[in-house]
Amino acid sequence: MRKKIQTLLEMIKFKHTVFAMPFALMGAFLAGRGVPSLRVFFFVVLAMVGARTCAMGFNRIADRRFDAANPRTANRAIPAGEVSLTESWAMVIVSGLLFLLPVTCSTPWP
Repeated sequence: MRKKIQTLLEMIKFKHTVFAMPFALMGAFLAGRGVPSLRVFFFVVLAMVGARTCAMGFNRIADRRFDAANPRTANRAIPAGEVSLTESWAMVIVSGLLFLLPVTCSTPWP
């Protein structure tokens, strides 16, 4: 299980999500014209991780045939068989819901 999670994180380049996080947080500082509340800070982090994971996962799924045909990318997780298409879709769906969670939790219902 640990190896699978490690493979999924490498597949979506999670370290790039960590690298991009300061830019998302700076947007929260600028939009709020100051230090955001802890709740807003938490939701920005949650949305950022969810959105980027969903996008990168979907990109890997969409490009799997091209990746398999290209010797430089043939060893990526999906074409190499380290991660199944079902596992990839599950990650995309869960991370997409993770992205939407802050919106549903922070927006008042009519």
